[in-house]
Amino acid sequence: MKITIEQISREQNEEVILRCHEVNDQILQMLQSLKASESGLVGIKGEELHRLSLEDIFYFEVVENRSFFYCRDNIYESKLKLYEFEEISKGGGFFRASKSTILNADKIEFVSPSFSGRFAAILRNGEKVVVSRQYVGTLQKKMGL
Repeated sequence: MKITIEQISREQNEEVILRCHEVNDQILQMLQSLKASESGLVGIKGEELHRLSLEDIFYFEVVENRSFFYCRDNIYESKLKLYEFEEISKGGGFFRASKSTILNADKIEFVSPSFSGRFAAILRNGEKVVVSRQYVGTLQKKMGL
């Protein structure tokens, strides 16, 4: 696949033109990821609503039926369900890390083996997230191991 990037002036509108023989799952995932990063996600912190980009999110977690985005320094509540966030983030660096967590592999500093076949992912902000053993294979693929 050939990729061409053209830098334009601020007066021109940005656009993406996709030329393909057929629209397959891979192309749909790329488009969905692009659309999500463009529109952003809404996170709630106190009484404030914040627009967040997918690339700002370290991980997404559901705790006691409440959803949260974890960023470098802040935590935001969300109205999204885990499966909705999984759909939005498909095709990017995100992957299911446990029954209640979706992790951004691009934010992982390093991983180390933990107990019972699990791995501990240490993120760039110093947080530790446990990857369940059933998702370790996905973690290894995302990190190119």
